[in-house]
Amino acid sequence: MHVTSPVRTPLVTGGKTYADVTEDICKQVEGKPTREWTIAFVISFVVLIYGTCCVFWTWWEGLGVWGLNKTVGWAWDITNFVWWVGIGHAGTLISAILLLFRMKYRTSINRAAEAMTIFAVLCAASFILMHMGRPWLAYWALPLPNAFGSLWVNFNSPLVWDVFAISTYFTVSLVFWYMGLVPDLATIRDRATSKVSRYIYGAFSLGWNGGAKTWARYEYISLILAGISTPLVLSVHTIVSMDFATSVIPGWHTTIFPPYFVAGAIFSGFAMVQNLMLITRVVFKLEDYITFEHIESMNKIITLTGSIVGVAYITEFFIAWYSGVEYERYAFLNRMLGPYWWAYWAMMTCNVISPQLFWSRKIRRSVTWTFVLSVIVNIGMWFERFVIIVTSLHRDYLPSSWAMFSPTMFDIGDYIFSFGLFFTLFLLFAKFLPVINMFEVKAIIRSASEKLPKSVSGVAKGESVTSPTFNKNVE
Repeated sequence: MHVTSPVRTPLVTGGKTYADVTEDICKQVEGKPTREWTIAFVISFVVLIYGTCCVFWTWWEGLGVWGLNKTVGWAWDITNFVWWVGIGHAGTLISAILLLFRMKYRTSINRAAEAMTIFAVLCAASFILMHMGRPWLAYWALPLPNAFGSLWVNFNSPLVWDVFAISTYFTVSLVFWYMGLVPDLATIRDRATSKVSRYIYGAFSLGWNGGAKTWARYEYISLILAGISTPLVLSVHTIVSMDFATSVIPGWHTTIFPPYFVAGAIFSGFAMVQNLMLITRVVFKLEDYITFEHIESMNKIITLTGSIVGVAYITEFFIAWYSGVEYERYAFLNRMLGPYWWAYWAMMTCNVISPQLFWSRKIRRSVTWTFVLSVIVNIGMWFERFVIIVTSLHRDYLPSSWAMFSPTMFDIGDYIFSFGLFFTLFLLFAKFLPVINMFEVKAIIRSASEKLPKSVSGVAKGESVTSPTFNKNVE
C-alpha cells in the first residue's frame, strides 16, 4: 500500500483520482468563459487598446513625447524593460532548476510561470522597440548580411548582448513551455466534442499517442531543455545588468550588479507568480491543486531572495564608502537623501522590510497576506530599477547640467500598454490552455496527495493516510 509521508504537508488535497485531475483542469478549457474571466478580459483589452494608442503616438511623434531631457536620457523606458525581464525569470527557474532538483511543488505552478515568462519577455521587448523610435529598422540590431556599407552591430556593446540574451531566452522558454503542453493538448484533443476543437488541439499536440517510447523521448527532451535553460537563469539578467555595470557613471560602475540583478529578478518573478496563481486558484476553483504548501514554499524563496537583495543594497553603500571616491559616495548619498529620497525609501521598505514578515508561518500561509506582500514586492522592484537609473543620471559631474525627470502621459501610457498586453495574453492562455500541468500533477498523486483514492493506492476513497497533525492549514 502506498502512503504519503506524515512529515510533509500534501501538495494535492481532496482525494483526487486521475480522472478528477483531468476533469477539474479541462473543464476551464472546455466550458464557456466565466463571468469573472469575461470582466477581467474586457478590462485588460480596453487597457491594451489605450496603451496601443499611446505607443502609436510615441512612434508617430518621436521620443520627444517622453519626459527625457539632456541629462536623464534613460528613465521609464529602460526601467520598465528591466522590470519585465526580471518578472520573466521565475518561469525559467521553476521550469528548469526546480525540475533538475526534483522539487514536487513545482508541478502545479510551472505551466503558468512558463507562460508568464513568455508574456513578460514580450512586454520587455516592446520597450526595446519603443526606445528605437523607428521600430521598422529593428533588424539593424542583428548581425545580418546586408548591402548597407559599414552597417554592422558593435559586439562590444552590452546593448547588442541584450538582443542575443533576450531572443535566446524567449526562444528556449517558448519551446520549453510548448513541449510541456503537448501531452495535455492531446488529452483535450481526445475529449473534444467539436471537429474544430479536435482539429486545432490535434494539430498542436503533434500526434501524441501516449506510448512508452513517446514518454521516454519527452522525458529526454525535458531534461535537455532544463539543462539549456539553467544557465539562462543566471546569464540573461547578468547581461542586462551589464548595460549599467560596464559604464563609468557613479552608481552604475560596480561589479555587484550581476548577482544582485539575478537575485532581484527571481525575487520579483516569484512575487508575480504568487499574484497570478492566487487569482487563478480562486477564479478557477483550484484550491486542491494550488495548496498552502505551494504558497509557503514560494514565500520562502521570496524571503531568501529579498534578503539577498537587502544585503546587496548594504554592500553597495559600503563599497561606495570604502572606495574613497567622492563622486561614488555622493551618488549613493544622493539616492538616500536627495530629491528622489522617496523612491529610495519606498524601494527599501518594499524590498527589504516587507518580505521579512514571511518569517511568520501564519503570514507565510495566509492567502491575503501573500497577495498583498507580493504586490508590494513588485512595486518595490520597479522603484529599485527607477532609483538605479534615474538617480545615477540626474546629477552628473557638472552641476549646471543637473535636472529632474518627470514622466509624461505617454511614459505612463506606454507602461500601461505593457500591462494590457501581459494580462490579455495571460487571460487567453488561462481560458484556452490548461493552466496547470495535468500529467505532472498525476505523477505526484501517489506520494503527495492528502487522501489517496482507491483507484490510485488501494485505500478506500476519502480515507486519510496522513498524520492529522499536518493536515491543518492556516488561512
